[in-house]
Amino acid sequence: MENNRNFFITIALSVAILTLWQVFYMNPRIEAQQEAARIEAERQASEEATTAGSGDLPSAQARTSGDLPAGNETAPGGDVQASASSGRVRIDTPTLSGSINLTGARLDELVLKDYRVSVDKNSANVELLRPAENPNGYFVELGYRGENLDSLPNNNTVWSVSGEPVLTPANPVELTFDNGEGLTFKRTIAVDQAYMFTVTDSVSNSGSAAADITPYGRTMRFGTPETVGIYVLHEGLIGVTGEEGLQEIDYGDLQETPEITPGKSNDGWLGFTDKYWAVALIPPQGSFQPTYAYFDNNARPRYQAAYLADPVSVQPGTATTIESRFFAGAKQVADIDAYEKDLGIRQFDLLIDWGWFYFITKPVFYLMDWLFKLLGNFGLAILATTVVVKAIFFPLANKSYKSMANMKKVQPAMLEIREKYADDRMKQQQAMMELYKKEKINPLAGCWPILIQIPVFFALYKVLYVTIEMRHAPFFGWIQDLSAPDPTSVFNLFGLLPYDVPSFLLIGIWPLIMGITMFLQMRMNPTPPDPTQAMIFNWMPVVFTFMLATFPAGLVIYWAWNNFLSILQQGVIMKRQGAKIELWDNLVGLFKKKPTPAE
Repeated sequence: MENNRNFFITIALSVAILTLWQVFYMNPRIEAQQEAARIEAERQASEEATTAGSGDLPSAQARTSGDLPAGNETAPGGDVQASASSGRVRIDTPTLSGSINLTGARLDELVLKDYRVSVDKNSANVELLRPAENPNGYFVELGYRGENLDSLPNNNTVWSVSGEPVLTPANPVELTFDNGEGLTFKRTIAVDQAYMFTVTDSVSNSGSAAADITPYGRTMRFGTPETVGIYVLHEGLIGVTGEEGLQEIDYGDLQETPEITPGKSNDGWLGFTDKYWAVALIPPQGSFQPTYAYFDNNARPRYQAAYLADPVSVQPGTATTIESRFFAGAKQVADIDAYEKDLGIRQFDLLIDWGWFYFITKPVFYLMDWLFKLLGNFGLAILATTVVVKAIFFPLANKSYKSMANMKKVQPAMLEIREKYADDRMKQQQAMMELYKKEKINPLAGCWPILIQIPVFFALYKVLYVTIEMRHAPFFGWIQDLSAPDPTSVFNLFGLLPYDVPSFLLIGIWPLIMGITMFLQMRMNPTPPDPTQAMIFNWMPVVFTFMLATFPAGLVIYWAWNNFLSILQQGVIMKRQGAKIELWDNLVGLFKKKPTPAE
């Protein structure tokens, strides 16, 4: 039985990495550049855009359901007139700056103070929300609809502000609107230290008849956002409502089906998610109807996540209070988890795309985050995480390496069997199996140290790729962003030569270190006698160096450090087992002149 341990290790590693390569087919470097270019372009567009007038929101003729999920009713208030002259309420918190447009009480200017477009400290802050007249407009709006009530707060309503028009965590702002028909709306907008807004409406009825009003909320974005387009990350419309639970809707899905309406829900949330940022509506308590919609008239596509709550009846001479929330900001894990726990928002943690293997990915993140707080650097946290993982799997890896050491000790017996039964493969396999049984050897044991890394490898990739905590997280030296590839390249002598190289030739220092440690680890074992296996054995480190060079630097650092620890562990175990360490002989053999076959 020709079960060579090196062959199994090589094949297992090949299948694992090639599979991951197919899944993660997008080049992270290109993605990072596209993200920076997209955000920068949107920022410039925001500065240069002129007011577009009244044609920026979908009119009643766009679709029969208008721009809210309300059957055959038309959109409230017609088109928007969102000019700066209507007045604004400034937002100033430790994490946010921007303003609320008093026309529609619409949040349509929001900048994230803690995040910049690129690692350059002088680059612009990330702009999340923009006015509707902007080519890439993006906003949040709350309002009301009602039967036989013509004047209710909607996208055209001009609110009045009381007191200082500055929203801070310590200073909520109060807006008022009197519809002239007996209804007075007092809206209090509050924001916390992070990214959660709370909107409390007090509706008073001084008229002679009951008023049935229906709260709505919507977040809309103009233009089709440029997404990463990678399988392991969802960007688009998202929500957790009703019995459907999590709904992930791509922009292309809505282009094919312009309206997606899940069942009614008593709790949950819905909105938009990008790689690192999100806007999510949390409807008021009670039943509501969520809807995801797409509009394409006026040659400017729009996407909308909206809800229509159950009607509220305000009796004459009484007042009622309606509270709703929305999240707008960075998807920081601690904040998201706190909102889910403290506010009771169902499965709010799914706003972060942990993936199907969240039961591995989330613990890996929590471990790394704890180590980061302890060590002060995410790169060091990755190294420490590797040590912890090695410790957890030590018994299994120890058993595997012992089996590999025993395989080395019986190499002479295996060669003897091959020579003795060279013409009878059946007997050769039977003899090999008897030898394995007698010496208590598992020929597949050498695969385990590689295979057990795959779930951790995937979880670490996911953490590095989707969590904002890793974004622009530096290591040491030239690595200023662990979530991006190593920016250096051997093909321009790591920046010493004054020219750039193509992305597929960006073989940086850490990928080279990873390739060298992989090469040394493989050289711990005897060279396979089969020429094909030997060729794979020799070229695998080179292939993986090129392949992993485009992965996040943090992942390459993990792999290189793991290889180094594996070399030490395997060497110690082999020495204790009395097995010869082949590393030096294999390295010397590479430079020895091969004997010329006799004529």
